[in-house]
Amino acid sequence: RERMIGWYHTGPKLRASDQEINELFKRFMARPVMVIVDVRPHTVGIPTDAYFAVEEIKDDGTETRKTFLHVPSAIEAEEAEEIGVEHLLRDIKDSTTTTLATRVAEQLASLRGLQSRLGDVQKYLVDVAAGTMPVNHQIVYHLQDALNLLPDLADPAATQSFASSTNDQMLVVYLSSLLRAVIALHGLVDNKSTIGHAEIEETKEKEKDKKKTEKKETSKGEGEQKGL
Repeated sequence: RERMIGWYHTGPKLRASDQEINELFKRFMARPVMVIVDVRPHTVGIPTDAYFAVEEIKDDGTETRKTFLHVPSAIEAEEAEEIGVEHLLRDIKDSTTTTLATRVAEQLASLRGLQSRLGDVQKYLVDVAAGTMPVNHQIVYHLQDALNLLPDLADPAATQSFASSTNDQMLVVYLSSLLRAVIALHGLVDNKSTIGHAEIEETKEKEKDKKKTEKKETSKGEGEQKGL
């Protein structure tokens, strides 16, 4: 049995009328969930954001107001649906794409998603500094925790460690490229040698056929002379 838990729209951001629509849905459920589904094709990551309507209490003691609180969300499916999606993706999978190319594409998509999130954080901080948005202490605490996890790049030991790790990775990439080039050249030489041997054998077969033809013509001419 299906149970209604909320409503959605295609956004891509919150709208001024969302609170009024959410109040309308409260007639049918206690705490409706509002989901924004971003249908733009260049969306990176999960294209959904879920919100609950809450009463925001201000620090200055002024009147509270209703706002939307973002809540974590995930997209899941039943086992039968997952199997169907896997079969569908298997049919439309590009056979020319290698595993390495797929992994690189996934890494690029992840970096684009990170860049988009960092852009949102920057815009929020700029708006807070300009006074156009109120300060949300929970967001500030999370940002502080994230900044505390960043390495101290002013420390020579950390800089040396990063440089050594990067050099080791670049060395592996360089050796892999060199090995790939040597293998490609080796395959090219083998291919050239195989074609050369095949041409020599073909030439020998043609010479043998030519000699056989000449012998047959000579024998036929001698037989005609004897008959005369």
